[in-house]
Amino acid sequence: MRGEVICLGIESSAHTFGVGVATSSGRILANELAVYRPVDSGIHPREAAQHHASVAHEVLERALERAGIGLREVDAVAFTAGPGLGPCLRTGATVARALAYRLNRPLVAVNHGVAHIEIGRLSTGFRDPVVLYVAGGNTLVTTHNAGRYRILGETLDIAAGNCLDAFGIKVGIGPMPAPELLASRGERYVPLPMKVKGMDVSFSGLLTRALSLARTGHRVEDLCLSLTEAVYSMLTEVLERALALTGKKEVLVVGGLARSRRLSEMVSRMVGLHGASFRQIPDDLLGDNGAMIAWTGLLMYLHGMTVPIEESRVRPRYRIDEVEVPWMADPSRS
Repeated sequence: MRGEVICLGIESSAHTFGVGVATSSGRILANELAVYRPVDSGIHPREAAQHHASVAHEVLERALERAGIGLREVDAVAFTAGPGLGPCLRTGATVARALAYRLNRPLVAVNHGVAHIEIGRLSTGFRDPVVLYVAGGNTLVTTHNAGRYRILGETLDIAAGNCLDAFGIKVGIGPMPAPELLASRGERYVPLPMKVKGMDVSFSGLLTRALSLARTGHRVEDLCLSLTEAVYSMLTEVLERALALTGKKEVLVVGGLARSRRLSEMVSRMVGLHGASFRQIPDDLLGDNGAMIAWTGLLMYLHGMTVPIEESRVRPRYRIDEVEVPWMADPSRS
């Protein structure tokens, strides 16, 4: 294995504490995680952070064992700097700083959204895709241009995943994938107010209307069908506009909501109409995970993008278009 550069990555932006190990040849040696699961509500940031602190040592040990390496074989340590929940981000950053200090290794601060894209490019072989990033906390359409991932459209309020999770929790069926699973039992589509403004989307009105209909006696199964179809149609619409605008021929859907088979089906059909290619990313690399941080951290490390420990602050509102991505201009490392 020597001759390869090895990066250890720590993900802790929300409900997942993950540790991944990646090599400069593009091999993912480990991708271990533990997930905080609130019983009857959304994520409580401080409870999630306490969970991450309690499982960090065990997840790290599992990752090293899975990778078949010792800590001293790690060449760089990466962590999620943002976006995400402040207490959760700080927990992961603290673990990463301690490891970097103990090992005397470079520290890399990774943008969570960029990491989703880069692990998607690695796993599919795509070089320059148009990307739909959909998750519980993020919804945007992006593509690379002039050294950065440029945001072409985004949510104006809540994220798509948050919309579906909140509906499921409030009607008593639980967060995703429960609404999509129950949608298969829906019999009637109930019109809902879809709001697309150019390349941007808005989901709060959609959620409010669906919850109002649930309180007035509409079948939950029908509302699940209607809500998921509406959300996915809006996402597919703005993605299609981005594809037409850029003229690119590769499409990725990344983030936890990309696990949706219905969304993938809609995107695949749309992409086919434009003569472009769509490839699904393996499920274990779609949700938040340490492998994506390790791989992106490795790309950054190889391009000199490290950060001193004393300057390694977290950034809960860290946007992907703030990050330089020089490896996209270097075919030997993309």
